[in-house]
Amino acid sequence: MKLQNDLFLRAARGEKTERPPVWLMRQAGRILPQYRALRGSLSGFKELVETPHLAAEVTIQPVDELGVDAAIIFSDILVIPEAMGLTYEMVEKKGPLFPQTIESQSDIEKLIVGAEAASELQYVYDALKITKQELNGRVPLIGFSGAPWTILAYMVEGSGSKTFSKAKKFLYTQPEAAHMLLQKITDTTIAYLQNKVKSGADLIQIFDSWAGILSPAQFSTFAAPYIAQIAAAITDVPVTVFAKNAWFAYAEIGKMDCNVIGVDWNTHPTFARELVGKDKVFQGNLDPCQLYAPAADVRNATLNMLKSFGGEKHIANLGHGVYPDTPLDNVKVFVDTVKGWEGV
Repeated sequence: MKLQNDLFLRAARGEKTERPPVWLMRQAGRILPQYRALRGSLSGFKELVETPHLAAEVTIQPVDELGVDAAIIFSDILVIPEAMGLTYEMVEKKGPLFPQTIESQSDIEKLIVGAEAASELQYVYDALKITKQELNGRVPLIGFSGAPWTILAYMVEGSGSKTFSKAKKFLYTQPEAAHMLLQKITDTTIAYLQNKVKSGADLIQIFDSWAGILSPAQFSTFAAPYIAQIAAAITDVPVTVFAKNAWFAYAEIGKMDCNVIGVDWNTHPTFARELVGKDKVFQGNLDPCQLYAPAADVRNATLNMLKSFGGEKHIANLGHGVYPDTPLDNVKVFVDTVKGWEGV
């Protein structure tokens, strides 16, 4: 199916574009009243994730409402550990909770791995197929996964955490078991993402949400090799790697087989470019909290962000996901400012 708007994919491939494309991480979610209405009619978050036609509906909502240049499938990074046999609950206002966690090598040996585990996620592939059909070529569709370290962090910690000290302890005290678990997550994620591409994903984004709590040495040992494996295994569509708060790893990420590198709001594009070189495309990087400011300030900050990237090899986005209580009108100001930009 020919895309009516392929700006996002052209930019991701490093081609010169008439303006930067724009989308937002977590754009399919609570900033939209139509999402909140649908979510309120269901038993919980997981029902929405696991019901393909509803996930497709939510994926398309921001395309209709905001006019963004890409859709991202509505799902969750924690479907991977669940498919591997470690189920989780999504507790309202608290986040994910794993009733059982990984504590030892024997726990890891019990997990389902690779294509067998990935086959448990047919509802995600069905959601992609439905979304692709209903988008009818309007914009590209992004598929995603969590990076292996971030997935391990939840599987060991059992919930969200400010420090993930239990998960980091696991790296220090059981490094062999950690590598075994990371490889199993990697093998499963590769099979999962390859299925997503077959189901219609036009680009794959890998989220390493907790990369920034690792030391550079830990990132090089326990994160980078596994992200690199995934990126190298996705050969049919462009790949984005987003390692939050991991400025120290940009040079290492720049050597991976990825097309796009996500930049958070703590990193200036010039500094990132010095570390990465000229070949990669950057994505980002407005502070999500900037969208709480008056509309005129949002517009000026967005223009300054666009200028800071130099107008080339850039996909406009926030430096992380948009927050649920962000004023919708200001999200629209951000998107519309990018779409109306005429260059440096």
